[in-house]
Amino acid sequence: MHATLPLLRHYQFPAIRRARLETLQVNLGYKCNQSCLHCHVNAGPTRTEMMSRETLNDVFAFLDVSGVNTLDVTGGAPELHPHFRELVKHGWDRGVRVIDRCNLTVLEEPGQEDTAGFLAKHRVEITASLPCYTEELVDRQRGKGVYEKSMRAIRKLNALGYGDELVLNLVYNPQGPSLPPPQEQLEADYKRFLGETFGVRFNHLLTLANMPIQRFGSTLISKGQFNQYMTLLHESHRDENLAAVMCRTLISVDWQGDVYDCDFNQMLDLPLLVSGKTRGRQRVRLAELIGRDLEGNPIAVRDHCYGCTAGQGSSCSGALAA
Repeated sequence: MHATLPLLRHYQFPAIRRARLETLQVNLGYKCNQSCLHCHVNAGPTRTEMMSRETLNDVFAFLDVSGVNTLDVTGGAPELHPHFRELVKHGWDRGVRVIDRCNLTVLEEPGQEDTAGFLAKHRVEITASLPCYTEELVDRQRGKGVYEKSMRAIRKLNALGYGDELVLNLVYNPQGPSLPPPQEQLEADYKRFLGETFGVRFNHLLTLANMPIQRFGSTLISKGQFNQYMTLLHESHRDENLAAVMCRTLISVDWQGDVYDCDFNQMLDLPLLVSGKTRGRQRVRLAELIGRDLEGNPIAVRDHCYGCTAGQGSSCSGALAA
């Protein structure tokens, strides 16, 4: 695996600061039933990192007092964590909007047969990766048979009300070092093809740019495409996207309880900046932030951040600009 952090200081991304905290994103671990080529987490079946019970208690305590309105649960495949359901229930009981970053195929894993029903019962919003609407391209990026399993999972979710009164959003990633096409147009293409071919429904399509880090970044380096892709991101930067980047209103917590401005910084080991001062590479624990106001604090940035401001912009909620 090629390290990309040393290569991300060339363009000097603009300085930005935090707004009011709205979203707590919790990465329960890197274990996943898939190993996707575009995965910025480098997750997979052989990963063993999982959040401990003690750290999960810190998440509960933070949720109780922070005033965040969204709990965004991710991984790996977060459903594989033994306390995933407890975390979902904790957020649901407190009236917090809960999002599950689901890869769809996990719903067919042993022991997950009733997970879709659990998610529907607690009205969890599902954000599910489907990097194309055709079988060939999905299986090329995510593994043979993934597309067929994904269609079965969407049908199951549709039968429970997802795609109608329950929110099911799909996520698109480009196949290579290019920017996503316009989100609204691509969403219409997805809905038409998937509806006519499989009779399935979803609410919205979220288009995400691939980040030049971890598995995807290492692949770019191996193919000699890293500098070309970084040039594309930099030259496509739009200042107006800076106001809407997700790191201004979100913090990302890893499986050890360490806090970052986003999950991309988490994968680069760029810790949260505290009180306007950097603590070098010293990590900040979630427990340290209970009762603390982060508004106005600087955000740790490197050149990969251009992936969020290039073109129409990109975030965990899709494009930033119409």
